[in-house]
Amino acid sequence: MTATPSRWQRFLASDLWYSFTHTPVAWVASLMLLACVVCAVFAPWVAPHNPLDLASLSLMDATLPPAWAAEGSSKYLLGTDGYGRDILSALFYGARISLFIGIASVLLSMLIGVSLGLMAGFIGGKLDAFIMRVCDVMLSFPSILVALLINGVAKAMFPNAGETLAFSVLILAIALTGWVQYARTVRGSTLVERNKEYVQAARVVGVGSFRIMRRHVLPNVLGPVLVLATLQVALAIITEATLSFLGVGVPPTSPSLGTLIRIGNEFLYSGQWWITIFPGAMLVLISLSVNLLGDWLRDALNPRLR
Repeated sequence: MTATPSRWQRFLASDLWYSFTHTPVAWVASLMLLACVVCAVFAPWVAPHNPLDLASLSLMDATLPPAWAAEGSSKYLLGTDGYGRDILSALFYGARISLFIGIASVLLSMLIGVSLGLMAGFIGGKLDAFIMRVCDVMLSFPSILVALLINGVAKAMFPNAGETLAFSVLILAIALTGWVQYARTVRGSTLVERNKEYVQAARVVGVGSFRIMRRHVLPNVLGPVLVLATLQVALAIITEATLSFLGVGVPPTSPSLGTLIRIGNEFLYSGQWWITIFPGAMLVLISLSVNLLGDWLRDALNPRLR
């Protein structure tokens, strides 16, 4: 009797894994992203210094060039910023904050958008019209302006907010500008799925509408959502970096990549290029690897390209 293959064995035999192993861009991008994620997650153990420990900083080490430069120090491989923080360590900690905010905001926007899109497409009627008009209004404003508005209102209401509240407000601001794409995508897929035979059969046997949406329709509309979420992670990270660059993002005591770029921009014209170039390169590397993986996943899940 033939043994039933495990889930891992079925995954290794799937078209998705075959496409991944035969697409060099996909696994190179995944290796780059994995390296960034590992350095970010294990920053307290991987980073040679702790840039968040103010007691360990020395202004005597401020604006040191990279180690290979004439005035560089082997203690600071990529140099230091204007506060004496090690650039390499700051990159690890900054990427940690940027990735956390990016992933958390995408998960929140996906939760809001998928729920509203599922209800709009399945229930229809006035609820569908109302949700879609809200989406049209949201799309008429640039996302960065909406995020700035939400962030500014929250900071005006809570002027002495701590870091936890500041992170929460930033995640909420980015999420409320990104749920529209999920809602429109899920609505379109749900309009197709709700008229299929398995949905009609579930209705005939007396299954409730919300259970049909949750148990039957939702798993069949998640394919485009996963591709969109992969691409939206890079956009959320760039949005967070933009807000931090404008000075309305995370607090300076917990700098993200955008904050590091803003700080380095003040020293760029005085010759300390490394303070802003390396955080910018880290941001580009993360965004590029995520976008490349998203493009591959979109093509791999497209049945027309098989």
